[in-house]
Amino acid sequence: MLKANTLPDEGVRLPSTPRGARLARRFAVRRMREWGFPPASDTSCTVALLVAELASNAVRHGRVPGRDFRLRITVEVPTRTIRIEVSDAREGRLPVRPPNPSAEDETGRGLLLVELLATRWGVAPRAPVGKTVWAEVAAGPCD
Repeated sequence: MLKANTLPDEGVRLPSTPRGARLARRFAVRRMREWGFPPASDTSCTVALLVAELASNAVRHGRVPGRDFRLRITVEVPTRTIRIEVSDAREGRLPVRPPNPSAEDETGRGLLLVELLATRWGVAPRAPVGKTVWAEVAAGPCD
């Protein structure tokens, strides 16, 4: 189903709330289905989990009252690379890989999951304010 060189996504603005993070995951699964990746496929599940973690972090750590966050997903068809970008309006508080959490820790595993699932990930400044945390995934075959 992937036909063009790049399948863009203009992105979607979502409220910086737990509900917004849930909607981001649903949006990602729907977009993946449109691109030929069924919801139960490995690629769709990986993208959904990455979006859930990045959106949750944007809501929890990047929230600025009264400001939304933005989700954008693109596919680079020749390389079959899916890029996820989650942008928030908060400057500073850049994500860093946390130390290995202990078994008793209730948080601190999200970026470890991103690191394990993504081919690569990083953070970039966002104009005019804020930051974009991105992750890339090598797409498997369309099921």
